[in-house]
Amino acid sequence: MEFLQYAAPAAAFAFVAGWFVAQNLVKQKVAVAEQQRHAADEEIAEARLKVATAKKDALLEAKEEQHKLRQELDQESRERRLELQKSERRVSQRDEQLDRRQQNVDKRDRNLQQRETQLKNTEDELEAIKLQQLQELERVAQLPIETAKEMLMARVEEEMGREVALRIRELEESARQEADQRARKVVTMAVQRCAVEATAESTVAVVPITSDEVKGRIIGREGRNIRTFEQLAGVDLIIDDTPEAVVVSCFDPVRRQIAKVALGNLVADGRIHPGRIEEVLNKARNEVGQRMREAAEKACLESKVSGLAGPVMDTLGKMLFRTSYGQNVLWHSVEVSVLAAMLAAEVGADVNVARRAGLLHDIGKGLDHQIEGTHVEIGVELLKRGRESAAVIHAVAAHHEDLVKPETVEAVLVIAADAISSSRPGARRDMFETYVQRLTQLEAIADSFKGVEKSFAVQAGREVRIIVKPEDIDDLMSVKLARDVAQRIETEMQYPGEIRVTIIRETRAVDFAR
Repeated sequence: MEFLQYAAPAAAFAFVAGWFVAQNLVKQKVAVAEQQRHAADEEIAEARLKVATAKKDALLEAKEEQHKLRQELDQESRERRLELQKSERRVSQRDEQLDRRQQNVDKRDRNLQQRETQLKNTEDELEAIKLQQLQELERVAQLPIETAKEMLMARVEEEMGREVALRIRELEESARQEADQRARKVVTMAVQRCAVEATAESTVAVVPITSDEVKGRIIGREGRNIRTFEQLAGVDLIIDDTPEAVVVSCFDPVRRQIAKVALGNLVADGRIHPGRIEEVLNKARNEVGQRMREAAEKACLESKVSGLAGPVMDTLGKMLFRTSYGQNVLWHSVEVSVLAAMLAAEVGADVNVARRAGLLHDIGKGLDHQIEGTHVEIGVELLKRGRESAAVIHAVAAHHEDLVKPETVEAVLVIAADAISSSRPGARRDMFETYVQRLTQLEAIADSFKGVEKSFAVQAGREVRIIVKPEDIDDLMSVKLARDVAQRIETEMQYPGEIRVTIIRETRAVDFAR
């Protein structure tokens, strides 16, 4: 009981003490919070003060910048205003000048109108005087004006016609001499500088043998060797009574060359039988193919041409064994390339186009035994597939002037270089029948013209000299006759180079002293 009696007051005391302690703790926390709030208020006030200060500074800077910009704008506007004032003064001055000029022009127009009126009146007076004079002349001469004009014009035409013809002939002769001298100089320089060795040659398809006994081995037992060789090589062997020689016949020059090389190797080796023939032919094909490739590369090197397509190079090599009138076509093409390039350099044309077209102008001759058509058409088609330039293809197509006409300087130069190479002495060998036929045709064309007494083809057909009847052909008609004969020769004949037409007219007076 006593414990209970004392426990209740103790508990009450403890409760009161705890309450007071809790109250103190709460007050302490409230005091701390209050201090923190005061500190935060001070920071906020300080921040607001800083913001206000920064705002004030920014406003001041903005006002200063605005003031500065306003001053610059004012200065710029003043300068523009001054420029506008100057421009206005200049425009005003120009307007005044134009007004003064317009006044002067108007004044001149009035003066011109007055002069035109005076001139018209003067012309009318002169026309009236002229009419009176003509009427007076008609009365005195008793001849109408139109008739007098016709008589005067006829007499003037008669007197001036001969003088005009003489003047024309003098001008033509002077131009011809100057052109001949210039052309001769250019061509001579090009030919002298051309170092290409291109002599006339012929692909002789004759294989020499040591004795007639070898012919029997070539024929073989029952002709099996010769049949095998002809079938594999695609040629014909002609073994006749010609001593120590076997002739290889074939329209394809490459196959003929392969057969010639193979037969020569067989004869030199002495072993001739079908198996050996096939082996030697294969080696000969490789050997000839290598020769053609080397020849094509050498031709490109000597003519300074590069970048040709593969098929074009192969065809160029085949031209090594192609001849035209005894002239090797490949080395003729190299010579044309060099000459065309030199001529182009002399006259200021495109040297590269002339050089390339000169080398390729006869490229079709390497395939004309395999493809139908002229060598010009074949060559043009091959170059188109080889993606050659249009200028080169045109020069190749026009080098005989039959497929197309030359339209560029380079095409004309290729024609000239081709004529120089093919017509120089020793370059080609014509057959005797062709030579005689050309001379006969030349003389026949010349004799067909009226007034021709006799004609002679001289200098191997390079010139035709025509003797005319002096009573039928005068000096002026001789010039026209020479031109007509030359044009007809160009139309009806085909020939390398050029043919000179010379008209000879002479008058002989004969008398006898007795």
